[in-house]
This record gives sequence, C-alpha cells and structure tokens, in this order.
Amino acid sequence: MDVLLSIKPEFADKIFSGQKKYEYRKAIFKKDVNRIVVYASNPIKKIIGEFSVRKILVESPETLWRLTGNDSGINKDFFFEYFLNRNIGYAIMVEKASRYHIPIDPKELDDKFTPPQSFKYLNSLD
Repeated sequence: MDVLLSIKPEFADKIFSGQKKYEYRKAIFKKDVNRIVVYASNPIKKIIGEFSVRKILVESPETLWRLTGNDSGINKDFFFEYFLNRNIGYAIMVEKASRYHIPIDPKELDDKFTPPQSFKYLNSLD
C-alpha cells in the first residue's frame, strides 16, 4: 500500500538530503504501508519524491528520541513540543529516498485534489 504524506518543505528537504532518517507522526496508518509519496506542503504544494518504509517504531516520545534523535533532522525541543501530552509516538524509518527531477502538481492530475492533513492512502501511482 502507498500513502501520500504531507510534509513541511524544510523537513522533506532534509529527508531527501539524508539528514532526516525518521519522519515523526502522532497518528499512524491502519494498513501496511511500503511506500510514502511526499507532498511538500505550503508554499511548495507539489509531490516532490518518495521513500520506502523500512519500519515504524511505536514508542513513548522519550524512548523514540533516545533511539532516533541523532538521525532526526530536528532539535530536541521541537521534537518534544510536537509530542507534548502524548504517551505514544511513531517514527517512520526512511529508506531509499528519491527526489523527483520534476515535481508533480497534483492539481494537474486531479483538479479536485486537496492535500491531506496528515496522510492519504493511494491506490497506485504506477
């Protein structure tokens, strides 16, 4: 299963540069996901690449930071602010990130496209 994931451009850039090896989420998929297609949110508003999911860690924020902080691409304060008042967090381990040479404007594929707040299951992009 593939998912379209909205990611802030600054974090998406870090994923594709290799600085950010984990994408953090407060909620996670209910289906098995193998590939994540990256929608860079405002101001880019385009599909800019994809990556494979190596695994998803499900832990307390404290444990997640201990396990992933060195490869997080973000600072500790930002991380803990994001997970404030959460007992569980999710870290999607990025594998084989590939940035598209030409970003895709989703409105050209579907004029009714609305970006997902967090993520959206995709049937297939093939």
